[in-house]
Amino acid sequence: MSDVLTPLTIDLLAWLAAEPRDYFDVMDAWRTSCPRLTIWEDAIDAGLVRRIHTIGQPVRIEPTERGLALLANRSR
Repeated sequence: MSDVLTPLTIDLLAWLAAEPRDYFDVMDAWRTSCPRLTIWEDAIDAGLVRRIHTIGQPVRIEPTERGLALLANRSR
């Protein structure tokens, strides 16, 4: 993960950890068409966030254990 993007990734993880977020809310807040700001894509690729599918409910996005560990290490 790029050192430049790390603070934004930490922001994404903290935002997700604060409360449950639906996929559409995450995309509204974090999707970008800028090829240099790939926070969402990088977090998925790095295994820092995951999609939770529950029948009859919107897809939820939450940090993985790895994402929570990164967040905890950066908070120290």
